[in-house]
Amino acid sequence: MSSRSSPRNARLATAGVAAGVGLLHLALFMVLGHLRPITPPTPLSRPVEVELVRPSPIPPLPAPPPSKPAPVAGGGAPAAPSRTHLPARKPERPPELTAPPKAAPEAPLVIGVAPEAGATPGQGLGGIGTGSGSGAGAGSGPGAGDGPPRLILGPTKDQLRRLHPREAFRQRLNGSARIACRIRLDTRLEDCRVVDEAPSGRGFGEAALAASGYFRFRPPTRDGRPVEGREITVGVEFMP
Repeated sequence: MSSRSSPRNARLATAGVAAGVGLLHLALFMVLGHLRPITPPTPLSRPVEVELVRPSPIPPLPAPPPSKPAPVAGGGAPAAPSRTHLPARKPERPPELTAPPKAAPEAPLVIGVAPEAGATPGQGLGGIGTGSGSGAGAGSGPGAGDGPPRLILGPTKDQLRRLHPREAFRQRLNGSARIACRIRLDTRLEDCRVVDEAPSGRGFGEAALAASGYFRFRPPTRDGRPVEGREITVGVEFMP
């Protein structure tokens, strides 16, 4: 009797232990279920409003321009452009020149004398007219002519150097002067005076007056006869 009941008791004991373990696990799951944090519900997002718009109708395309009619043959060439012809301007007449009421005074004759010859020949003075008279007596005939004074002789280079002002000559200074004199019938000069000098105040005027004694001029003529006392301006240059 005791040998048959022991296996049965063992099976019952095993079943009881298994049931206890299952109940223990179930209780543990229940406890864990109560301790699990409750997640708050997620708030709903703001609803999106959708507005339906009806599209505007597309405007119709513009009508094409009307085509130009084809040119018709004939009708001649096109007219030429018009031109405006201006009348020709009349040439302006130059103003008439009227003669002065009085004749201009005759300029004094100026003759320059330099110590050295220039590169170009100078202009000669007019010659003396000659002729024979057809009348009787002391008067001159119609064939006589007039002539200006002519230079016959002038100072040489050495003579001008001797008259060169000493201080200007020492400084190798060039100078010039103009003198006005009257021509005598014997070809000499008289009544000379200084017109101007350059540079001023260096003695070139006085030197030119001293050089007037070396000049010889043939007097001017009127009706073939020499005229005395004609004034003439002479230029003198001094070079060291």
